[in-house]
Amino acid sequence: MIVVNTETVAGYTVREVKGLVQGNTIRAKHLGRDVAAGLKNIVGGELTGYTELLIEARRQALERMLAQAEQLGANAVVNVRFTTSAVTQGAAELYAYGTAVVVGPEGR
Repeated sequence: MIVVNTETVAGYTVREVKGLVQGNTIRAKHLGRDVAAGLKNIVGGELTGYTELLIEARRQALERMLAQAEQLGANAVVNVRFTTSAVTQGAAELYAYGTAVVVGPEGR
């Protein structure tokens, strides 16, 4: 599956638009990560626990979006975007969305 954050795929022509696809996940903070983050706030530095949490959330949201695109018969997703929002104190949603399309090589 081709995944790009542009409206087109270089070397390909969009043959069919299947529609909007999306994937999301909601993650809550972990007490152990909060304690480590509190210590980092004192001395400074990257909050690696939260970085790992967001990496996993982004991966899962992307996988869910791609599964939806496959169900529609798409072979690419264009104009992919990620967004986050607070759901409740201590929990956030990571949302991935794009347009599922069928692409083919240019000139064919």
